Amino acid sequence: MIALVLLSPLYYGYILSFFSGTISWVKDIGEPMHYRIYRSFQIRIPTKHTVHGIDVSYAQGHIDWKRVRQMEENNVRVSFAFIKATEGVLLVDPYFKRNWREAPKNGITCGAYHFFRPQKNGTWQARFFMQNVQFEKGDLPPVVDVERLDGATPTVMRKELQRFLTHVERKTGVRPIIYTGLSYYKDYLAGHFNDYPLWIAHYNQPVPRLSKQVKWHFWQHSETARVNGINHAVDFDAFNGDSVKFREMLIR
Repeated sequence: MIALVLLSPLYYGYILSFFSGTISWVKDIGEPMHYRIYRSFQIRIPTKHTVHGIDVSYAQGHIDWKRVRQMEENNVRVSFAFIKATEGVLLVDPYFKRNWREAPKNGITCGAYHFFRPQKNGTWQARFFMQNVQFEKGDLPPVVDVERLDGATPTVMRKELQRFLTHVERKTGVRPIIYTGLSYYKDYLAGHFNDYPLWIAHYNQPVPRLSKQVKWHFWQHSETARVNGINHAVDFDAFNGDSVKFREMLIR
């Protein structure tokens, strides 16, 4: 009986799995408990969060969304995607329509974002964005990506941003999400727009370095993830809440 067990492929598979897990554990010694390497994604992922996603644009090229959805390691999988739609008042992302169509077909919850140009009229940008995106029940709220001044003063940027937010909220019935980087937030947005959901970019840290008073909803924690079905590095995101809270955010 012992000989049969020792000769079994399942036995050796168990041994290899045990040693592989042990090696991973040893490599992670000294690292934060809830921030460890996920080999298949080739990045560290904050494991306190259970709802994970990506954000994409033309930079990721042609995406095989079926393979994206099928990828999983230790219960981490891509559940949502923010997809670039527009920029300024003239540019539509060339991959937007395909991504907006194909990602939901494969069970991925989607949101669309607009890359904001502070020197352009915020209402015009909002109208252009809404002309190119048809939001539906079950989608994530619309997103405005603000990360540059483009020569505008912070005051002008905030005025035009408010125009954008007001128009989109009036058209969709939901408050848009504001995406920005940590430094930009601290320099230009802190203390403003506090009633809007915040999506913050802060890379390669076990937690985003924000004060506890700042309520963030999404965290772009890496820009170098590898995901099956995508031939380029991609941003990886975490939602600040469980699956119930995530569903509460969706457009009704």
